[in-house]
Amino acid sequence: MPPALGIVTPVLHMNPRFDPPEWEITAGVDDIVTVVQRAEALGYDWVACSEHVAIPSSASTVRGGRYFDPFSTLGYLAAHTSTVGLLTHMAVLPYHHPLELVKRLGTLDVLSGGRVIVGVGVGSLQPEFELLGHTFDGRGARADDAIRAIRAAWGTRLPEYHGSHFDFEGFIVEPSGLARDVPIWVGGRTRRSLRRAIELGDVWMPFGFTLEALTDLLNLDVVRQSLASYEDTHGHPLAMVLAPEPPIDPAGQPERTTEFLAAYMALGATGFSLRFDHHSLAHYLEQMEAMTAVAAGL
Repeated sequence: MPPALGIVTPVLHMNPRFDPPEWEITAGVDDIVTVVQRAEALGYDWVACSEHVAIPSSASTVRGGRYFDPFSTLGYLAAHTSTVGLLTHMAVLPYHHPLELVKRLGTLDVLSGGRVIVGVGVGSLQPEFELLGHTFDGRGARADDAIRAIRAAWGTRLPEYHGSHFDFEGFIVEPSGLARDVPIWVGGRTRRSLRRAIELGDVWMPFGFTLEALTDLLNLDVVRQSLASYEDTHGHPLAMVLAPEPPIDPAGQPERTTEFLAAYMALGATGFSLRFDHHSLAHYLEQMEAMTAVAAGL
């Protein structure tokens, strides 16, 4: 079965590690819509938008400084599409009360006809936490409880939840998403994020790993045991959407791209969050189309 495909939507965030081309720096909203509509037409499963509010200038050379707001951006893109999934990649859980996320993403879910994918992470940029008035220490446990609270409240007009960090009942949240088991994808750059996905999520979506580093992590005995336990409990392996690094070139190097992605699938990848090696909008669109042919052969 071919892997699921999604894109780290260009222009919305430009990571300096991947040397963003000039067209992304100067692109306009129409260019973003062109990419997203083409992704939908080609059968991509989702488009993504990440979250940061304020990046310290000292960190911008590593993390980049541009981050479109995911809630308003995905809402805008929803109005220009009809089928492609809308992924927050990733919403920073400790920046929000879970009911805030249920209201924002639940509203988008209703407006888009059930296309929201709730991608979440715990965050790691301590200066941003401090600037926004959020506690950095203990964010992991707080995020775990937030995931449980989101599941309890999704699609429920009068949600009730009593957890370790969040406690609510007697409040109306409407809309709160369509009545469905909303997919929750857990991101991160640590082994703890994998454990969180196993315990609380539907998909593990790590980032910042080379193939070698990811191989080392997934081959640890304790990780293999945890994944085997998950499969025994759920009747299927944990879904893993992996982010190949460096960016791929399916148009220029289809055989090499096939071999590279096959190595990720051998680790258990069920989908890919893709960045392309590209130099213009036209080239990006060409890469997306070429990738569909590569994926068909995997």
